[in-house]
Amino acid sequence: MLRRRHLGRVSFEEANDLQRALLDARDDYLLVFEHPPTYTRGVRAREEHFLVPPESLDAVVIDADRGGDVTYHGPGQVVAWAIVTVPDDPGAGRAHVARLEDAVIATVGSFDPDGRLGQVGRLEGYPGVWVHLEDRPAKIAAVGVRTERDASGRRRTLHGVALNVTVDLGAFAAIVPCGIPDKPVVSMASLGLAVQPAEVEERLGIELGSRLGGVEHVARVDVAHTGPNTSTERPPLRRLRQAGVDPEAGISLRVRKPEWLRVEASMGREYQSLRTLTDDLRLVTVCEEAGCPNIFECWSSGTATFMVNGERCTRNCAFCLIDTRKPLALDPSEPSRVAQAVVRLGLSHAVVTCVARDDLADGGAGAIAATVRAIRDTSPTTSVEVLISDFQGRAASLDLVIDAAPDVVNHNIETVARLQRAARPSAGYLRSLTVLARAARAGMTTKSGMMVGLGETVDEVEETMADLAAVGVSIVTIGQYLRPTERHLPVSRWWTPEEFEDLAARGQRLGLDHVQASPLTRSSYHAREALASATPVRLGRS
Repeated sequence: MLRRRHLGRVSFEEANDLQRALLDARDDYLLVFEHPPTYTRGVRAREEHFLVPPESLDAVVIDADRGGDVTYHGPGQVVAWAIVTVPDDPGAGRAHVARLEDAVIATVGSFDPDGRLGQVGRLEGYPGVWVHLEDRPAKIAAVGVRTERDASGRRRTLHGVALNVTVDLGAFAAIVPCGIPDKPVVSMASLGLAVQPAEVEERLGIELGSRLGGVEHVARVDVAHTGPNTSTERPPLRRLRQAGVDPEAGISLRVRKPEWLRVEASMGREYQSLRTLTDDLRLVTVCEEAGCPNIFECWSSGTATFMVNGERCTRNCAFCLIDTRKPLALDPSEPSRVAQAVVRLGLSHAVVTCVARDDLADGGAGAIAATVRAIRDTSPTTSVEVLISDFQGRAASLDLVIDAAPDVVNHNIETVARLQRAARPSAGYLRSLTVLARAARAGMTTKSGMMVGLGETVDEVEETMADLAAVGVSIVTIGQYLRPTERHLPVSRWWTPEEFEDLAARGQRLGLDHVQASPLTRSSYHAREALASATPVRLGRS
């Protein structure tokens, strides 16, 4: 099975960490994307092939573990990495490279039906794809590949091809591209082909998929539309429409919810006691701030999810009720107050979540780590689960949390790839997968959650669960999206209890250890029971 993923614009570091996690996935993957301005040095790169000091470049400079020399990646260049199993023989790597080159040749040819570019193909002794101009050959696509064995002994490929579509060719002037000084770099646009990267990306994905084998399962993120915006629709609704969902067809807030979504308020002694405790210790719970429908059930059983780093979020996700005013300074006493609450409640499993704090250098990771340690110091037998933001993809911030050794690292992917930009424009599908992959590779038990009812399909939800399983996630929660106010994204439809049962069964068939799926499931719902079903390190399973 080949899972093709179109991921938009992503950093080299995050894409590389994701492909590293997918090395051990049981399925093959094809990742298609573009990078922000980035120079990469392959394993055979020579420093003199930078014609200007690398630190002076207005781009990221990365050492890559692929073959080849130095090259440039940037907007307008379609990059495709294949993480696939190849035969265990000496010629398998070269045969794989040939398939990648054939796909690029076919892609360029499909946009040049009259053969105006002349011969597009290979050049003896030089990897990549070349256009044979009248005076000399020119490179239109670079190829860099390596193969490795995964944990089960399979031979797997990494990296792939980069096809120049409308990329700024001036960026190549700072280097000797691929270490070849006497042959220029060209793009499809520079050769007179009026093409857009998005259409080339789609064609390249199809051509690669047909050559890499297996039944394709395709998912793609919705990317930002370029050009002037003439719509008067609010941005969240406009993005939803661009993702293929009609917001006007959504369910009105005035429509009565189905019976399985109605929750009886039970404000008994335990509920009132916890309310008094949170007020006394000046604590914030996500149960209240996010309007969780399970608050009465959970609080009546003496459990709560504590929210740290304040109560104001620096992001404005289109489904969330959290306060988005300018955040206040961190309160250094907050970790100890959370720990006191854990002790006073006698919790055997504590959940600590947070608002996104993009205003802080570490994204708030240090305060989360301090809270985990405070709970450990005051209640050593309590297991601790953290529900974290993506820290804007900063690996160092995630490491702060991992070093505190929580029992579970939870990060919500929230929705399917196609609806990411509509639901959470400041986050990203690949970034969330990378956060989870990094935590799993560090030996953490990982968990993720998503909501349904925004316009996704059953197959898209299954593809998302497949991706979560592939990067090492153990626990997944799935629940019905409930619209907080008229200002938030509308509910597309109500999923039935039977459909949630089907999603749980699909997730378990994909290899997830535990899938908690029901209309009222939220990230922390039955968190202690889910942990008991989880396996700490899932990478390497076949």
